[in-house]
Amino acid sequence: MGTKKLGKKSAVLLLSGWLFCTVWTGSAAAEPTAVNREAMVHESPAHLVIHEVGSVAVNKKKPTAAEDLIPQIIKDVTPSVVGIIGKSSGERYVGVDERYNLMHGSGIIVKSNGWIITNAHVVKDLQNTVVVTSDGKTYKIIDTYLDEVSDLALIKINAAALKPAKLAKSASNARVGEKVIAIGTPISFALRSSATMGVISGLNRTVDASYRLIQSDTAINPGNSGGPLINMKGEVLGINSLKYSAIGVENMGFAIPSETVQYIMNQLFKYGEVKRPSLGLELEASWSSLVGLPTEDPLTVTKVNSSGARKAGILEGDVLYSIDGHRVTSNVDINELFKGYAPGSVVRLMMQSEGDIVIRKLVLGQGDPVVTGEETETEED
Repeated sequence: MGTKKLGKKSAVLLLSGWLFCTVWTGSAAAEPTAVNREAMVHESPAHLVIHEVGSVAVNKKKPTAAEDLIPQIIKDVTPSVVGIIGKSSGERYVGVDERYNLMHGSGIIVKSNGWIITNAHVVKDLQNTVVVTSDGKTYKIIDTYLDEVSDLALIKINAAALKPAKLAKSASNARVGEKVIAIGTPISFALRSSATMGVISGLNRTVDASYRLIQSDTAINPGNSGGPLINMKGEVLGINSLKYSAIGVENMGFAIPSETVQYIMNQLFKYGEVKRPSLGLELEASWSSLVGLPTEDPLTVTKVNSSGARKAGILEGDVLYSIDGHRVTSNVDINELFKGYAPGSVVRLMMQSEGDIVIRKLVLGQGDPVVTGEETETEED
């Protein structure tokens, strides 16, 4: 079953921003082993104590609460997390008091001079936006770059000596079951710098997004969007972006992995936009791929949009098996692959056309998004 918009009874994906329409109110035992059998370890209720005889010692001290890494990680990362709040211009407000027509989310400091990464949906429809750092200082946004395809945005505040977060080089080494922490501004802006903990529930999820996501059971609530998902090294493993929300659905949040964040961020810093390569085709995945079954079914060309694709001899009804030897079964596969390509690159497409297996050489155009049909013709076209 496909996902539905907010307000339907079936499961939906919520972008974790929050619209304020009302004022919130509160409501067995083993034989000891040692070289010298006279060395014994005695257990106390609090911890195991070392007793030494001669040169033999057995150290089995249990970790104490003070040695728990999680509070220290939260303390270290919190200064790199901000709250973002502003007046909503994207939805019609029906509340009594216009002062509460507000939306808010979270963000992560990535440069000490005021650059912050967040979700595009957090800042897209905000006016008179205020950024609040963990020490309570407030700033106006002076520059914004949006990429709605990835749901990421870069914003700039006039600040110095901020503490940037450390982004993990890649989330590919993360493991299902690994502990993670989320920090953000859930539900109410008064709850800034709230932390929750959980585990990674799944990797490489293709849930209503252009790129693969990390799934976790960490409590993600409206307002957590744009905040970090942190590993036990204190690194930002991903940016919390959306969640499933429905009666009977619990703790299914999703984060944009750090490698996607860095790819988009580098493009925005360099160009002020994301220059995505495009096949110039509209492609349809197989039924098996759409419902999540393991499959190697190819993609079907439903429309040829660019003159470059037409020159390459690609026709509607052709099927696409691979790009430069990389098997693709979904648009997400192509988007992930194209992180390593630029407009103007030449690719070899293995396709089936009119019953024959053929290789088509294609010069990639520039489009946004990659394969859904909004093709921008290159100068060569």
